[in-house]
Amino acid sequence: MRVRDTQAWSAMIVAYATHGQSHKPISMFEQMKKAQVHPDEITFLGLLYACSHTGLVEEGCKFFYSMSDKYGIVPGIKHYGCMVDLLGRAGRLDQAYRFIGELPIKPTPILWRTLLSACGSHGNIELGKQVIERIFELDDSHGGDYVILSNLCARTGRWEDVDFLRKLMKDRGAVKVPGCSSIEVNNVVHEFFSGDGLHTISTDLHRALDELVKELKMVGYVPDISLVCHGDMEDEAKEMTLRYHTEKLAIRVVKNLRVCADCHSAAKLISLIFDRQIILTDVQRFHYFKE
Repeated sequence: MRVRDTQAWSAMIVAYATHGQSHKPISMFEQMKKAQVHPDEITFLGLLYACSHTGLVEEGCKFFYSMSDKYGIVPGIKHYGCMVDLLGRAGRLDQAYRFIGELPIKPTPILWRTLLSACGSHGNIELGKQVIERIFELDDSHGGDYVILSNLCARTGRWEDVDFLRKLMKDRGAVKVPGCSSIEVNNVVHEFFSGDGLHTISTDLHRALDELVKELKMVGYVPDISLVCHGDMEDEAKEMTLRYHTEKLAIRVVKNLRVCADCHSAAKLISLIFDRQIILTDVQRFHYFKE
């Protein structure tokens, strides 16, 4: 390009961040500064996003505060969301909670949901309860909120809380979007929905998946049954539920929700066993698995 303006640099920074090449955005930003091109709010979204998914907490904080201090850019709600995600992923949950409480604007449900998701990832039930109360003050119709906290309670055996949350969810008419994965084969799109199992997938696919799981176990795969939050199910039934997660039914995947942690682990080993590159695109980013 003869002229590399702010939009061009920012587009590259965001693209690298979305594709998981987390150090590239920072390198691009340094080149951008040397070229004396002024960054904008999109530039910093890319930088914060990259730092969040690599655990570069200190770097992310420096970028965030430099927006206003050095470049005169007022942070927006998406920048605040990236900061909550950055702190939450790193396990700094109390710091993230304080960050939201000290914002110069009224927090949105999405900001609190970002922290709730982090509470679920790090197993912090008590803070999760506080956060969901703040969410319900603003919006109690999002089924995903109930499910995150319910699953968190289930993993620690607090089944009374699970039953209460499920009933509350039903009484309020809150609905969770079902998980769906899709692949394209010979110009035909095949979709796999959450709950697809013995009675809804082909016998050949069922048999192939069983063989795949056997091979995975031979190289160390252990199904994370703690992710199946049903107290009345035997371990074998929980493992079967994980087996039919939509990400495992479709290997080159477009996922409408965030990828399941168990399927993320399985995809690593599938790429190793079958010597193939796997690309999984979820609602957040691209995941690449190779060797």
